[in-house]
Amino acid sequence: MKLSRRSFVKMTSQASALALASIFLPKGLLANSKAGNLQKKRHLNILFILSDDHSVPYVGCYGNPDLKTPNLDSMAADGMRFDRTYTTAPQCVPSRASLMSGRSAVDIRMTRFSAPLPAEIIAFPELLRKSGYYTGLIGRTYHLDGQGRFAPEITKRVFEEHNLRTFPRRVDYIDEEKANLEEFLAKVPAGHPFFLQIGFSDPHRPFDAKDYEPDPNSLTIPESMPDTPLVRQDLAGHYGEIQRLDDSIGKTLKLIKDRGLEDNTIVVFMGDNGAALLRSKGTLYEGGLKVPLLIRWPGHVKGGSVCDVLISGEDIAPTFLELAGISPPEKMTGISFINVLEGKPFKGREHVFAARGSHASNLPINTAAFDLGRCVISKRYKLIYNALWQLPYTPVDFEEQPFWKDLGRRNAEGTLGPKFSRALFAEHRPMFEIYDLKKDPDEFDNLAGRPETADIEKKLKELLQEWMILNQDYLPLPIER
Repeated sequence: MKLSRRSFVKMTSQASALALASIFLPKGLLANSKAGNLQKKRHLNILFILSDDHSVPYVGCYGNPDLKTPNLDSMAADGMRFDRTYTTAPQCVPSRASLMSGRSAVDIRMTRFSAPLPAEIIAFPELLRKSGYYTGLIGRTYHLDGQGRFAPEITKRVFEEHNLRTFPRRVDYIDEEKANLEEFLAKVPAGHPFFLQIGFSDPHRPFDAKDYEPDPNSLTIPESMPDTPLVRQDLAGHYGEIQRLDDSIGKTLKLIKDRGLEDNTIVVFMGDNGAALLRSKGTLYEGGLKVPLLIRWPGHVKGGSVCDVLISGEDIAPTFLELAGISPPEKMTGISFINVLEGKPFKGREHVFAARGSHASNLPINTAAFDLGRCVISKRYKLIYNALWQLPYTPVDFEEQPFWKDLGRRNAEGTLGPKFSRALFAEHRPMFEIYDLKKDPDEFDNLAGRPETADIEKKLKELLQEWMILNQDYLPLPIER
């Protein structure tokens, strides 16, 4: 029996019994077995809250003592905290494309940052809409209709002539100017459930939440960062953005409660990709891919529960669809984790994959604007494949910030220290990096090429190679012969 690409993902991930059954059981039998449970969930409202550039552990409930995030912490106390959620890319556009489609950004041709989601790629709100949901996207741009107002005239002309902007046809309501939940709710037809994605700009740079910033001198600096006065100042700015975000989310949750919608609304909070901090956004390190995910579902999710199974950004779409009683399309490679929410057996994934492509619309003058890399993450290890290994690391969104220039000066003077000099300012990167995430969560000790991890390296390269082939990846494959 030949397996499709979707079947490969599910088989290599050791998905739940339900996911495996979708491969081997007749569709009619599987549908009948699920029909009763799915029917009960048809009128559940779904509220999807996305922060912008937000890594774990930058929420109080993830163990960060310097962050005051009472509203997000309350979500964790009332629901479930996911500790190993990875986006499919360390940048907004490809990551959000996967969230919407339930598929790899490579598979759906979305690794070019300024690309619009192709019209033939189904976004899950379209299926919710067909099933009777009133659907909307509000707040921070959803990033999937191209460059928008920042596009040059020739790009705008091409988009208009070829009708490339598709989301006004995919959902009922869009407002990229403001995150006005009350205005959206007023438009929901009586008797219809809703799906709404609220995008917040925080904690995206620039950091301007001055009234929310903690004292830089009071912070505990992560071991992944050098402790300098300007790094402290920058991190305080990031924390201020997160604390302002938490305030905004608190107002959103209060409105849901005041409207009497709390008991029939599942609220999902997630970061769209990693933070614009050192070795984070734009990289395939943990800071670039590992994001907070909190889910509150009254009467279903046990309060204060914690989940450590591997979750991919691809898994959000099929989970939302199953919550609404809709079977995910065959082309979706994501795996619904609704069993986790309901406290049922769920083996989950053995591996997740991610890709780095171009960033923004800049010319390829450095690895902030253009980088090509892939990675595979297991329950313990990560393999990073740097196709442009000859080029040094350039940070995304803060190359001109004073703290980064100060670190460059310290490196040139020899006062930064070998650990950070090697990680931040090496002339080139290794083609392959392997990290033991249990022993080395900050990813400074590269195990690639070592005899003691040769078998692990071989296995991870084989998995990445197979994934790249099945996704028709355009990069050279990681196993040469």
